[in-house]
Amino acid sequence: MKVVIGSDKQGFNLKEQVKKYLLDHDYEVVDVSEKPAEDFVDSSLAVTKEVLDGNVDKAVMFDEYGVGSAMASNKVKGMVTANVVEENTAHMTAMHNGAKAIAIGSGVVGEKLAYNIVQYYLDTEYAGGRHQVRLDMLNKMI
Repeated sequence: MKVVIGSDKQGFNLKEQVKKYLLDHDYEVVDVSEKPAEDFVDSSLAVTKEVLDGNVDKAVMFDEYGVGSAMASNKVKGMVTANVVEENTAHMTAMHNGAKAIAIGSGVVGEKLAYNIVQYYLDTEYAGGRHQVRLDMLNKMI
């Protein structure tokens, strides 16, 4: 599985820890912020571009609280990004919301929890079916 990751300055250390985790677990990693972005808008949009261009399977963004990256990413038509702080939400947002990315806040989530969140997200496939109606509604929004 190919996973894109990116972060601003505040999320950089956690991104690096998760990157090592992903590589150690044989994921192919595309890091759009080898050096931290100045702002979460820049890093989240770089991740979003990779996702929408179809270059990756899943995506993880990092900043201090996760909220900013999710908000910036969701401004782009066709993108669904969820701010996640625990494992069940990571699982459910992938399964029911078809989240193309998750955003994690380094000021909220520690290293071990981040590994669990990412793993739950990566292990979950979108269920489609009745959930697709909501995604279609989101995609019709301007």
